[in-house]
Amino acid sequence: MQANARRMRFHWSLPSSGVADRRRGARFRTEINQLEGLDQQRDFCVRADELGLDTLLLPIGFQRADPIVLATAFGLATKRVNLMPASRAAVISPTHFVQQVNAVSAFTGGRIAINVVSGQGSNELRYYGDFSTHDERYQRTDEFWTICHALWRREFPVDFTGRFISVEGARINQPFVSPDRHRPYVYLGGSSDQATRLAIKHADCLLRVVEAPEQLRPKIEPVLAAGIEVGIITNLVVGETHDDAVRAGQSLIENAGDRGRAAVAEWRGKTTESVGFEEIYRLAEDGSSWLTPYLWTGLVPYMGPMSISLIGGPDEIVEAIFEYRRLGVTQFLFQARPDLPTLEFFGTSILPKIRQREELTEGVSTGIG
Repeated sequence: MQANARRMRFHWSLPSSGVADRRRGARFRTEINQLEGLDQQRDFCVRADELGLDTLLLPIGFQRADPIVLATAFGLATKRVNLMPASRAAVISPTHFVQQVNAVSAFTGGRIAINVVSGQGSNELRYYGDFSTHDERYQRTDEFWTICHALWRREFPVDFTGRFISVEGARINQPFVSPDRHRPYVYLGGSSDQATRLAIKHADCLLRVVEAPEQLRPKIEPVLAAGIEVGIITNLVVGETHDDAVRAGQSLIENAGDRGRAAVAEWRGKTTESVGFEEIYRLAEDGSSWLTPYLWTGLVPYMGPMSISLIGGPDEIVEAIFEYRRLGVTQFLFQARPDLPTLEFFGTSILPKIRQREELTEGVSTGIG
């Protein structure tokens, strides 16, 4: 890499079932009430801010509190970390959505990014009145973000007539507030061809669930060629040594047990339209749970597809991250079970090693930004 290489960014998905919950992903969704742990979640955000994390993802779903509301509350409690509420095009008008985002930007000095989610499956989306198919959801998302970008560019009046969304003479008085942007940084999540095309058209970064590097490389080349960043989403299982990390992973399996398997099976039946998730389930069922010396699917049957994990001691995790960096991956979105101890370990024992290596071997400034 050259001296002006892009600084890697590291994000964390805020847990909806409690920051100390070792069974995250192994619980039935109807059991989760995110409002029970708001103080702990706020404290988690503050600690992530102190440790140098770049962004906190605030996921969306019926079992979670509204992510825009949380972005406002947690943005006011923190100083430099960005908040990334997830959004679905079918549950809100684009004009209203831009109003909300711009309001949060005014409270936080622009510390808001957006995670675009077209939907993991039809079942839950019907709760919100969205009865569209997988492909139709991507078409609606395309229309939604075409309007949003026009509003952020302040191309008033905005007129748009689409198959799913139409606006007439749309305008917003409140601009996006930021020292260096006219709109939020946009992350689009997905592993399908539709997600790739949509990210190239509307996003700044495509977020894909982690795969082995040799499988990931050809899938992200078109995105990188278009000048769009690529990030990977992965669970972390860490320890002082590789063996410590493996023991921690086995402990999580034992803790989840048959109830975790049942919860995952139920959720899988409701998310079969997710290309990325189905691929992870297939990998977890193919035999060996080790895709590489550091990429492990052992938790997937017990905690779901988002539990595919980078696993190991600090030096192993650093090496894994730089292997993905050599492919062109510049952003990493983590979660863990439990989150807070893993966040602490990553922030104190792994992230400083990464920043030092960036600065010494690749000429990347380690300044926060």
